[in-house]
Amino acid sequence: MQPGFFRRNGLSIVVLLMMLVAWSAQCVTGYAAHNEELVEHGHASLRFGAYLVSGDFWSATLENWESEFLQMGVYVLLTVWLRQKGSAESRPMEDGEEAPSKVPAHLQPKAWRKGGFTRWLYANSLSLAFLTLFLLCFCGHLLGSWRKSIEVARLHHQPVESLVQYAGDPSFWFESFQNWQSEFLAVFSLIVLSIFLRQKDSPQSKKVDEPNSKTGT
Repeated sequence: MQPGFFRRNGLSIVVLLMMLVAWSAQCVTGYAAHNEELVEHGHASLRFGAYLVSGDFWSATLENWESEFLQMGVYVLLTVWLRQKGSAESRPMEDGEEAPSKVPAHLQPKAWRKGGFTRWLYANSLSLAFLTLFLLCFCGHLLGSWRKSIEVARLHHQPVESLVQYAGDPSFWFESFQNWQSEFLAVFSLIVLSIFLRQKDSPQSKKVDEPNSKTGT
């Protein structure tokens, strides 16, 4: 009997639901915090719908998404060329240790069988997708933060920067770098901790009876 829908998709469903719950909580708490700031400066509070299209909301959202997609895209690419002895996240130290593909030609994805540029695009589609999502979120973060800076400038009766001027503002890059460094720290922790520590039945971990020197899953 074929496994049910949840059995086949449980991991993605649960993680997506966790993300949506956290994002919803961000919407509610961000809305409350933003209105508190408006009231403190003698301005009328926003309606919830207006907040959801504001620079404040999208700046906060996309600066986090941006760093996640950057982390994953860079990590996918680095694992192609670099190794870490003993880490479950690394390919084997020697290329010859990797088992060759034994998938029959008729079962291989159509894009791979076509060859040429289509094969190259398919073979690199994961990193390309992550880096494209990063660029889209980076541009969205820049636009959202710029709109937020306009709102803040008006609250304090200060001059407004153009988008080009804001793109060179240290506050924008501070928002980005504080998230980027935390993502790279998380990846570093996973790479190194997977050398010594285990989680039974997780594909992110080596088998519990394998030595620390074993590289790869």
